[in-house]
Amino acid sequence: MSTEEMIRERIRLRISDEGVADVRLFRADKMNALDSEMFHALIETGEKLCAMRQVRAVVLSGEGRAFCAGLDTSRFGQMAASADTPGAAKGSMGRDITFRTHGLANGAQQAVMIWTQVPVPVIAAVHGVAFGGGLQVALGADLRYVTPDARMCVMEIKWGLVPDMGGALLMRTLMRADVIRELTYTGRIVDGVEAQALGLATRVCADPYQVAMETALEMTRRNPEAMRAAKRLLTVADQGDPAAILLAESVEQARLIGSSNQAEAVRANLEKRLPTFADPQ
Repeated sequence: MSTEEMIRERIRLRISDEGVADVRLFRADKMNALDSEMFHALIETGEKLCAMRQVRAVVLSGEGRAFCAGLDTSRFGQMAASADTPGAAKGSMGRDITFRTHGLANGAQQAVMIWTQVPVPVIAAVHGVAFGGGLQVALGADLRYVTPDARMCVMEIKWGLVPDMGGALLMRTLMRADVIRELTYTGRIVDGVEAQALGLATRVCADPYQVAMETALEMTRRNPEAMRAAKRLLTVADQGDPAAILLAESVEQARLIGSSNQAEAVRANLEKRLPTFADPQ
């Protein structure tokens, strides 16, 4: 039975009967800008999904006119006010940003990196704007579907800053180094069409949310253990170590071959019917 809940009054989470998690940033009056509660809600939502074995795919989107406008502008006023007070300017979650709170990451970084850790495919459906931290949240997804007129920007340089939510780590697998540098140095805004040409977006769609939901539903019809294995494998592949990649291929395939869900995938194809998969153990 499908379920719905609000997390910190910032994110609406719906889980369909098919196992699609519909994650909606729900701060439309602020164009889903990132405040402390939104950071915490992103982490909590991602952690919840990591533990839900029935979830097969995730769609991440924004309510209202935008995906996410980036850091709440009130935070920049606080930065300016504390500029002459050594140690007063803390991170967006209220503490020293060099302190690691989540393994390799701090809290703001984890709000992005958690989507790379969710064990199933995550599709970001982007409309309106994805600026600064909002773009970095989208970068945490496996795929980014965008409208032709969506506006995307590595906005931090406008505020005298650098990307600090995992953007430098995640952009390197999507775009050439010189393109990353140009966007980071200039803060130039690109539309959805250019974003796809640069590698920043996966697909350009008139309705990214609808296409993302259709794609997610299609993913639920695949062996869920194979989907999770594929995400683990491709995460290793992103690191670029040939030995680690080849070994990961073999390890993941050995786990899958002969498993009950893999056998069901074969039977369903031979019998020309939709498969019935068990939730991963």
